[in-house]
Amino acid sequence: MANTSTAARTAGPQAGLAQGLTVIIAGFLPILAIVTMFPAIPAIIGHFAPTDPTAPTKVPSMVTAPGLTIALVALFAGLMVDRFGRRTLLLVSTFFYGLIGAAPFFLENLDTIYASRLLLGLCEAVILTTVNTLIADYWPDEGRRKWLALQGLVGPALSSVMIFFAGTMTAWRWNGIFLLYLLAVPIWAAMVRWMFEPSSDATVRMMLGMDEKDTQGFPWRAMLGIAGLTLFSSAIYYVFIVNGATVWQELGVTDPQSIGQITALPTLFILAGASLFWWLGARGVGSPVLIAIFLSFLGSGLAVMGLAHDWKGMILGMALQQTGAGMAIPTLIAWAQSQLPFAHRGRGMGIWTATFFFGQFSSPLLVSVLRGAMGTMQGAFLVAGIVSAVGAALLLVVLSGAGRKAAA
Repeated sequence: MANTSTAARTAGPQAGLAQGLTVIIAGFLPILAIVTMFPAIPAIIGHFAPTDPTAPTKVPSMVTAPGLTIALVALFAGLMVDRFGRRTLLLVSTFFYGLIGAAPFFLENLDTIYASRLLLGLCEAVILTTVNTLIADYWPDEGRRKWLALQGLVGPALSSVMIFFAGTMTAWRWNGIFLLYLLAVPIWAAMVRWMFEPSSDATVRMMLGMDEKDTQGFPWRAMLGIAGLTLFSSAIYYVFIVNGATVWQELGVTDPQSIGQITALPTLFILAGASLFWWLGARGVGSPVLIAIFLSFLGSGLAVMGLAHDWKGMILGMALQQTGAGMAIPTLIAWAQSQLPFAHRGRGMGIWTATFFFGQFSSPLLVSVLRGAMGTMQGAFLVAGIVSAVGAALLLVVLSGAGRKAAA
């Protein structure tokens, strides 16, 4: 299989630095839709609260609303990727991402802004599914791990920069944050210049006189396990991203610009998590073990933030949580990609994308329930942290049992 994959990649254009950088920066766009909104949530709530009493609930949900659309359409996006190809879909979705993302800057109705966020999710579904598929198409396993690790490094670095500017732009105007979505325009131009349609493994086999048929079909059993664990991990992953500003407010830090500046530095710990993913993966540590590790980091970070009494405790909790966040996405993507042949790669990554972003959408709703039960957002963080740690422990127990069974 490795020789066939090598042959597939030598039959057409070769992916290099330009394609790699374009892919990982394009993969940052859906993340941009979340992280840049973090410092703006209190300001948007404050703008609409006098006229809309549902704003405190609706605005956090609005931030993750694209996740609902992604969860609903990502599977269909994956089928389109397999059927119609990668490049054209990526170009169209990125172009409209910029236009739709910036639209709320010109809107004054919260429901209309909410609708635009749902529509934005349609573009994000295609972008994410296509980008993750292309990483597997362009490079074999070692190359995938390298570019996923670089994606984990570049994305968080950009996130820290964007969070800083997001706080400044929110201080300037409550909806100034939405202008950052216009960054999709130069990214789209880079795609036009450097992205190419990959050759399928089946096409190359035919060129070499090799006849291979898909006798196994889609790996549903493996994908069901991946989807379930991805859903759980995503819900934990977004607890802080969506609700962190509220915890800061409970500790007395209310200025959005101050929140953006204070959180920019500990956010860089996500780089440590991405580096840890690459280092452990290069030494043969399996994806399920890596998942247990990042769930432990996420859980401990959330628990520390839930118990924090001042900004120092929050910084420590953020450092732990962001380390886990840096490992989360590349680990989950690498796990899914390793199970998928070319013919089913788009559909499989569509399923992965759908479950990950359904977790994104459901996370603030679940946290809202926990907050109501515990009385504070910090209490909700503490419970979420404990749940994450328990999930990591259960995963290790299952892996240990599976290992003993295999040995026997």
